Amino acid sequence: MFTGIKHAHFVGIGGIGMSALAKWMLHEGVQVSGSDMHLSDITADVERRGAKVYSGHAVSNMVEGVDLVIHTPAVPEDNLELVEARRRGVRTVTNFEFLGEISAGYSTIVVTGTNGKSTTTAMLGRILEEAGYDPTVLVGSLVPGFADGNLRVGKGRFFVVEGCEYRANMLNLKPEMIVLTNIEEDHLDFYRDLAHIQETFQAFVDGMKGQGMVVYNVGDVGIRPLQLGRAVGYGRDIITDYFSRDRATEAGSQKVRVYRKEDKEVHLGDIELKIPGAFNIENALAATAAAMELGVPFATCRRALGAFLGTWRRFERVGVWRGADVISDYGHHPTGVAGTIEAAREFFPGRRIILCYQPHQHDRTAKLFDGFVEVLRLADHIVLPEIYDVAGRNENSEMSSKKLVEAIKEQDSAKDARYAADLSVAETELRDLVKAGDVVLIMGAGDIDDLARKFI
Repeated sequence: MFTGIKHAHFVGIGGIGMSALAKWMLHEGVQVSGSDMHLSDITADVERRGAKVYSGHAVSNMVEGVDLVIHTPAVPEDNLELVEARRRGVRTVTNFEFLGEISAGYSTIVVTGTNGKSTTTAMLGRILEEAGYDPTVLVGSLVPGFADGNLRVGKGRFFVVEGCEYRANMLNLKPEMIVLTNIEEDHLDFYRDLAHIQETFQAFVDGMKGQGMVVYNVGDVGIRPLQLGRAVGYGRDIITDYFSRDRATEAGSQKVRVYRKEDKEVHLGDIELKIPGAFNIENALAATAAAMELGVPFATCRRALGAFLGTWRRFERVGVWRGADVISDYGHHPTGVAGTIEAAREFFPGRRIILCYQPHQHDRTAKLFDGFVEVLRLADHIVLPEIYDVAGRNENSEMSSKKLVEAIKEQDSAKDARYAADLSVAETELRDLVKAGDVVLIMGAGDIDDLARKFI
């Protein structure tokens, strides 16, 4: 597991996952440097912890003594720093390959699926922490209570980590338990179709270490074709190994009764969450089922989940602007967008929902176009900045947010849907639109979060 490494250099250190790995290396006593085209709060945080961060990519960033280079798959092969590393004979690996080597040294629990990975990973990590298991946890978000934000370094045997399905990257990991949230069409610039995605998840399940266990969402139709072997199910309003009933919501909280199926239904108790959305009940059930299968009592799960305040950019309440609540959310798939709008209506009943959504990647927007049109209409007012262009991805430059606005108006001519050429125009539109008492959802996986922070 990278023994003997003295200086690791990260190309693209500003990514949320890359920054967590950089912090992990710092904890291991390794000298860390890195570069990124865009400096941010994330790069500043890594630098405060001891890393040297360079703005932009250059051969000079590869100082003498670097003996490992870690990069994201999005970094092109002709990147100056990668080329220089190979010229010197320095080992280069992707961040997912690096994660795979880390995971081999632990009893690894991988949380994977199309939606819910970050929140479920954080929930499970907090439960195992509360139980005294002292886990190491790596999350694709920032978690209140984790000293390193997106990383918790423990001394226990468990490593809880997200498994990214893009380009089948989760196949690099070596889990003893998989928590599978759901499977939907996404990343169709890599996968042929849903069947191809399911085949890849099947390969991941088949490759588990030893007598591995899968904790899975029984109610998800995308998971059903998989052969799971040793499996434990969870679900809402469906009888399985762990399940919930009687969900009740009110402003600021939701509660649900939780059961386990033994010889008969056993009422374990109630879980109350301070974060909204039926999807978060499913995330909590997933974390509870996984933890209890590892020997954690239900009372510990309930206590940890009751104190859980969510994560960065997952229905994150960043503050109040002009008397309106501003929420930042990472959602970039139709299912995630719909769930977030529904959650906002539950937690803020009777208030106008203003959605400023930045589509993420042209290819995804084109292939899931009808789904986006359907769910975006659920908001009362919509502002759509131009699509966030993802470097290194298969892009369809003919697709535009303008087409989404046109399609929404074709289906509902009265709907207030506005196109914004960039975030500056989106800001102007919101300043014209937002009133006291509104709920403003700032959504997308690109740089739109900057806009939410700017308002506050």
